[in-house]
Amino acid sequence: MAFDTFDEGISLGGVRSKTEIRTLICYIFDRVGIPMKKDTVVTALLQKGLANYFECSSSFDDLYKNNNIKLVDEEKKLYFISDSGKMIARQLEDTLAYTVKEKACECTLALLEKERIEKENVVTITKLDNGYNVNCSISGGDMDLLKFSLYVPDITQARIVRKSFHKNPQLFYNVVIAMLTRNKGTVTDALKDLNSIL
Repeated sequence: MAFDTFDEGISLGGVRSKTEIRTLICYIFDRVGIPMKKDTVVTALLQKGLANYFECSSSFDDLYKNNNIKLVDEEKKLYFISDSGKMIARQLEDTLAYTVKEKACECTLALLEKERIEKENVVTITKLDNGYNVNCSISGGDMDLLKFSLYVPDITQARIVRKSFHKNPQLFYNVVIAMLTRNKGTVTDALKDLNSIL
């Protein structure tokens, strides 16, 4: 297959033709099976150096113009694959390397999980006269399980707190509950979980 794309930022084994990029985008939608934002799909391809940003964005737009993917939620900017897009994914998926397909789907699912965690566990940063408040909320679905506010002196630390919290809000909740209840079993389990990520 002819290489007809910019290859800046593409890792060894990445896709270098527009047809492959379009096929891979359709494959991701077909395999994941849920509506997604354009940014999620494009970022998934960029994370492992599978394709160039400009080419990914352009290929996504081409698929949309050709009705291979459709905007299904205008407010949330969610797209989903059409029947013609599914046909592309299923008829041409063998033209893509197995490792490329697996990496693309793996990255997409990880990004979707990150989006879910950030949506359900909200962090807001509020500027103060002498620093910042980081306000964190752990959701239990239809109710907040835990809310707290933490003062930090600068925006860099505020962003670090937000990132660390979003990595595993459930673990944070478990550690707080363990400390507050002083249940030995709960404390032991929480410390094991905490040690596993340190």
